[in-house]
Parts: sequence; structure tokens; C-alpha cells
Amino acid sequence: MACQMRRSKLELYQEILEALKDKPLNVDCLSYQTNIDCAVLKQRLNFLVQNGLIKEKTLKKGTLFAISYRGLAVLKALNVQRHMEQVKKAMLAAEGSMQAEMLVQKRQHSDE
Repeated sequence: MACQMRRSKLELYQEILEALKDKPLNVDCLSYQTNIDCAVLKQRLNFLVQNGLIKEKTLKKGTLFAISYRGLAVLKALNVQRHMEQVKKAMLAAEGSMQAEMLVQKRQHSDE
């Protein structure tokens, strides 16, 4: 069985915003899409509503949550940050492999 790391609050917020970017959803659909427990999800939704990142709309059938313009802006910034972290990791990995290759070549050249 694979070990799954616990997601940070920021990651949970980002996943919720990502799920809401295409269409409004209710708590059950959001919980299913994001794989977040309903109790925890409700806490995260309250935070996002209080900070104007999502809007809550009460209908006869229940409550829907939709991303706001502010939420879209924050989501874009978070996605850029995530992309930059991935680029940084890739660059560090490439640098490490280049250094290892140079060390091997140096050793081969000194053995000659």
C-alpha cells in the first residue's frame, strides 16, 4: 500500500479552488472531487468564503459554492508558484547529474 503524505491547508485550499474553477459545486461533490472529508472541507470552505475567494449560494436543493474573481486570481498565483517549484527541482536535479557526470569524466581523464 502506498504511503500518502498529509496535505497542507494551502494544498487543500488550492485543490478546492481548482475544483470550483469550472462550475459551482455542493459540499458532497467537492468532497468527492478533492478527496477531503466533509467536516474538514466545511472548515476550509468557511475560510475561503470569509476571505472572498469563493461565494456561497443557498438554493432550494442545497448550497452551492463558486469561485470568485479574487479566488481565480489567487489560484493562478498558486499555480505559478507550484510550476516555479517544479522548475526549480528539475534544474537542481539537472545540475546534480551534470556535476556527477563531470566528476566521472574528471576521474576517467586523471586515470589516463
